[in-house]
Amino acid sequence: MNGYFCIGDFHFQIICPDIVPIPENFMKFSAEPVPVPYLYTIVLREQLPEPEGDPAARRDDILVFRRGSLETRYQSLHGGYGHDAYACMREDSDRRTTIFLRPQSLDDMRYDTFFTSLFSLERRLIDRDALILHSSYIQYKGLAILFSAPSQTGKSTQAGLWEQYRGVRQINGDRSLLRQIGGIWYACGWPVCGSSEICCNEQTPIRAIIMLSQGSANEVRPLSQMQAFSQIYTQVTINRWNRSFQTRAMDRIEALVQDIPVYHLICTISREAVDCLAEALQIE
Repeated sequence: MNGYFCIGDFHFQIICPDIVPIPENFMKFSAEPVPVPYLYTIVLREQLPEPEGDPAARRDDILVFRRGSLETRYQSLHGGYGHDAYACMREDSDRRTTIFLRPQSLDDMRYDTFFTSLFSLERRLIDRDALILHSSYIQYKGLAILFSAPSQTGKSTQAGLWEQYRGVRQINGDRSLLRQIGGIWYACGWPVCGSSEICCNEQTPIRAIIMLSQGSANEVRPLSQMQAFSQIYTQVTINRWNRSFQTRAMDRIEALVQDIPVYHLICTISREAVDCLAEALQIE
């Protein structure tokens, strides 16, 4: 397979064996060829390459090594590079990455979360001043409302209530890409949508970001810029082992909360939660 894709304004090419499955959600971001896109080459290999460079980070599912400005990542279920790792992503230059994938992991690539993890997209997108926000993204009267919170807090539930009672369109149930274009912040589609199975490739100006928590009553209040920054920071994909990445992400979050209103919604699973937020946002 030789395919071209675009997420936000990041154009890239993927060359891989035809046997590698491309998830349906990822294919929604197919694009026309452009001159000199970023190139990912997927190679099937039983034995992954040995690490190169200095250890930079170890998490539950990832092990990172750095060689100057370039990274090598091992993706696994247990943060190793031995038999547990299913892929190695080696940046060969600032324009190309080789991905070594174990053949026994091919079936897992049918799932958008596993497949998308191969490309370290947050690294490419932060260079374009874009942020990946853990959020349910709805579209109402041409504007985006983003519900953000840790997993299992009720983002998709509140989005579903807005669909039921206000007729909104749900664009993504788990992630949104945030970009500033011409001074306006937009929510964009993302090829991973968690368990919601709602994934559209659409770009919409942002009306507000709603930080959620569960409660026995419904209450909404605006957050100060400092409060908004600290809460949004925890829900943005950031490579915290990379200082320049972290600094740039913090700069973009600071710009975001200066421009976009952020609210804290304590809510129940009810129509009243929808009405409470709609009143605060002054929308019908």
